[in-house]
Amino acid sequence: MKDVIVIGGGVAGLIAARACARVGLSVTVLEATGVPGGALGSHEVAGLTLDSGAESFAVRRGAVAEFIADLGLSDAVVAPNPAGAWLQLPDDRVPNGSVSVPLPKAGVLGIPGSPLADDVRRVIGWSGAWRAYADRLMPVLTIGREHSLGELVRRRMGRRVLERLVEPVTAGVYSASADDLEIDVVAPGLNSALTVTGSLSGAVLSLRSGAPAGSNVAGLRGGMSRLVDALVADLDHFGAQIVTDAPVTALQRSGTDDAPAWTVTRTPDAPTTEAALDARFVIIATPGAQALGLVAGLSPAHAALAELDWPQPTAIELATIVIDAPELDAHPRGTGVLVAAATPGVTAKALTHVTAKWAWLAEAAGPGRHVIRLSYGRAGRDNPTAGLNDDELLALSLADARTILGVDLDATAVRGFARTVWGDALSPATVGAPERVSLVREVVAATPGLELTGAWLAGTGLASVIPDAVAAAIRTRHEALGI
Repeated sequence: MKDVIVIGGGVAGLIAARACARVGLSVTVLEATGVPGGALGSHEVAGLTLDSGAESFAVRRGAVAEFIADLGLSDAVVAPNPAGAWLQLPDDRVPNGSVSVPLPKAGVLGIPGSPLADDVRRVIGWSGAWRAYADRLMPVLTIGREHSLGELVRRRMGRRVLERLVEPVTAGVYSASADDLEIDVVAPGLNSALTVTGSLSGAVLSLRSGAPAGSNVAGLRGGMSRLVDALVADLDHFGAQIVTDAPVTALQRSGTDDAPAWTVTRTPDAPTTEAALDARFVIIATPGAQALGLVAGLSPAHAALAELDWPQPTAIELATIVIDAPELDAHPRGTGVLVAAATPGVTAKALTHVTAKWAWLAEAAGPGRHVIRLSYGRAGRDNPTAGLNDDELLALSLADARTILGVDLDATAVRGFARTVWGDALSPATVGAPERVSLVREVVAATPGLELTGAWLAGTGLASVIPDAVAAAIRTRHEALGI
């Protein structure tokens, strides 16, 4: 019998496994896919090792920096190009046309702190700017208990701010509509600032003034997958086992509250065989839908968790292109572009000019060679790329990139192409998420020997995932070691 089985070999599972293994507990990680890492995966395209998922981390609170230092990777931390992102929007002056403009810098999730600033007016026009400025003239906000980000922005600043500034940002960051996002999750401190300042723009300026100077994100030279490599190396050093291609099909309690024990059923090697593993403790670090399915059979209270008002998962597909295009050396759209919904001629919701964003990758690619990555899939809609083969997706991606970047990219200059699908994640940021998460944690806390962790509970990004995974492991260690 193992001390701990961790179900899910994504970054949360690897972090929790490492925290348990380093104090001497015997640990096995069961990963359903062929490689560990989850959202911090990598792939090789045209000889370049590229991130296939997240390619940066938020620097807030320092949690990620401390963890990276503990892994010995501090020297690899790099800041992105400060040029910033642009927006692709419908062009009001040209029927069925679109326009690219820089994303205003002095905002929070696209909400402007200074609605009459030149860079804001360039996006929403004079009429939109005056409508947004009316926020300062409305009755003051004194309650500070807003929930829906979209409803708040629409009421205080109008439709133009919502559709042309906020929605492109929230779709790119959270793959969700602003109407569905819980303010306390996506903009911590905004409700308190609303109470103090009395206006939305005043609250944004207050948050911006309290933010640390410098970039909000950082990355790793060589890609974020280096963090996974370091975690896997540590787990090997501490004697933990990682089993890949081993989806878990069932979880059963086989002990008592005083002496917890679990039986985990997995499919190890062939689809017609199963194997049962026993452990004193289990940490589930899978995406939300799988986690809820695994615990549903434990009790009626566990089964009820799956019946909560969870949002529908959004299917996201990434298309990565490596292309020889010296005309992109000028970085015509900064580090990338966020696309407003219903922008004519563009299907993608975002484009990252990866070699413009990260100097280390531009050096690895060489002069004139560029990496661009496009993202497809919006909340509540069918993914437009779902039925496309590789050639069709490449053609669509190139067409979108030409429009967004304003450069006539030659299909014969493509040196590599890859697609990555993310389709089963529950958003941790939608309205009602804090209440749902609280219920999950309450039921799990009353289940000796069981922990759940992951972005669907903790929140988007490593800054949220790392502390939550470590906390789950610490609780497991305390139970296991009797301290």
